[in-house]
Amino acid sequence: MKAFVAIVMRDLRLAMRNKTEVLTGLIFFVVVASLFPLAIGPEPQTLRLIGPGILWVGALLSSMLSLTRIFDSDYRDGTLEQMVLSPQPLWLLVSAKIVAHWLLSGLPLVILSPVLGLQFDLSSQAVGILTLTLLLGTPVLSSLGAIGAALTLGVRGGGVLIALLVLPLFVPVLIFGAGAVEALESGLGAQAHISILMALLLPSVFFSPWASSVALKIALE
Repeated sequence: MKAFVAIVMRDLRLAMRNKTEVLTGLIFFVVVASLFPLAIGPEPQTLRLIGPGILWVGALLSSMLSLTRIFDSDYRDGTLEQMVLSPQPLWLLVSAKIVAHWLLSGLPLVILSPVLGLQFDLSSQAVGILTLTLLLGTPVLSSLGAIGAALTLGVRGGGVLIALLVLPLFVPVLIFGAGAVEALESGLGAQAHISILMALLLPSVFFSPWASSVALKIALE
């Protein structure tokens, strides 16, 4: 676990030295969530209806903006080759990269979501469910995004290819994440949606490091 913690801390320190990349996705999320109420109008019923979907779409797009940096810098400076040659299992090191990506791009969105949810006139219960679904869903986005980043590593126009690869995989997370709040507001309860998000989280967290490590080895051959 020392290697795991070392990779996570290294990525966090590198991100703090280049705060622009980290803040870009966060600012994008805030801007998207803030502009929609201004464009649509102050009707509370409309805002409550579209708010969860807008926040989830903003979180999804914000997460996609940062996918290319999961492995790209390590690939360009040769660190990734050293990870492959390391005696430590590559899937463990890749897991650390995914965790670091989520801490930098997913966790801030979860923390900001209650504040942004208030401007859509969401109830306290709806804000709580929204935060919970983002807490469960954003790790899935990072895990699946890592596979796309590994498959497109070193490819020209990799950012566009990542979007084409991972966007269909992100759609179920978006549907059940935003649908949980809608189900709560309609009186149906959000337990089923949360259970499905957990069912998506567990296999993605388990299989993503392995699939990403295989794709990285192929990219480096």
